[in-house]
Amino acid sequence: FWFFGHPEVYVVLLPALGIVAEIMTTFARKKLFGYKTILYTTFATGGLAFVVWAHHQFIAGIDPRMANIFLVTTLLISIPIAEILFSYIATLYGGSIEFRTPMLWALGFLITFLLGGVTGIYLGSSALDIYFHDSYFVIAHFHYTFFPIAIIGMFAAIYYWYPKMFGKMMDETLGKIHFWGTIIPFNGIFLPLFLVGMAGQHRRIYNFQHFPDLATADLQGIRVFATVSMVTMLLFQFVFAYNFFVSMFKGEKAPANPWKSNTLEWTVPSPPPHGNFAELPTVYRGPYEYSVPGNKEDYWPQNMPDRN
Repeated sequence: FWFFGHPEVYVVLLPALGIVAEIMTTFARKKLFGYKTILYTTFATGGLAFVVWAHHQFIAGIDPRMANIFLVTTLLISIPIAEILFSYIATLYGGSIEFRTPMLWALGFLITFLLGGVTGIYLGSSALDIYFHDSYFVIAHFHYTFFPIAIIGMFAAIYYWYPKMFGKMMDETLGKIHFWGTIIPFNGIFLPLFLVGMAGQHRRIYNFQHFPDLATADLQGIRVFATVSMVTMLLFQFVFAYNFFVSMFKGEKAPANPWKSNTLEWTVPSPPPHGNFAELPTVYRGPYEYSVPGNKEDYWPQNMPDRN
């Protein structure tokens, strides 16, 4: 199962990485740092993803010599992913950052996924995994990696491309309320679970009354706090649902390029007509030419000829 499951996890990561890169360059008004490095490290991540799966069997009777090999590969895969995140951080450095709702979600992805990746290094150690395996520490780590990929990345994309899809702008204030109402409770759920997991609480016991020695009763307050945070986060999703559907009918009309982005989808009306482009566009440059010296505007669409 894990020979399939672990490469699949990294494949699922790729769309979110692309979404975040697109949004960060747009709202940092800056060219993507290390574009080729990101490409090479993405291929490296895909290759290494096939040789890390056995770290799920560290305590299942795997040969210790094989455990050492998979320990090394598990730690190695953190290097290309760290390079990608470094490129994103470097893209932000020195940029003219606009904290619009899509950018907030992109930054939220970066911060939460970074924490998930760092905690994964501990689980990649065959020695530490003897203690952490099947604990709430694993649950917290998983959600700090997969929640940014599946949920935060999705919300970033929706807020960014919603004007292009529906021709209307989502409410910016409601979008920011939704962001903070999701990110803060999310950390309120899973940061405490790291502590509960380090205290030894197992994740596969449905009723701790049957196992009082494993209940860690002194941590009940932390579990209650995490539960309240979960309910709070779920309630804030109604803000998103309201904003999403009401904006379709009552939202401000979206211009063709509300974010002043460079890529080709923003060169057509919002929403795009049938067939997208009336004629095949000519591309003159890459998609990330922001803040180019000599330009009156801080963006330079791909289909706009050189002014020289």
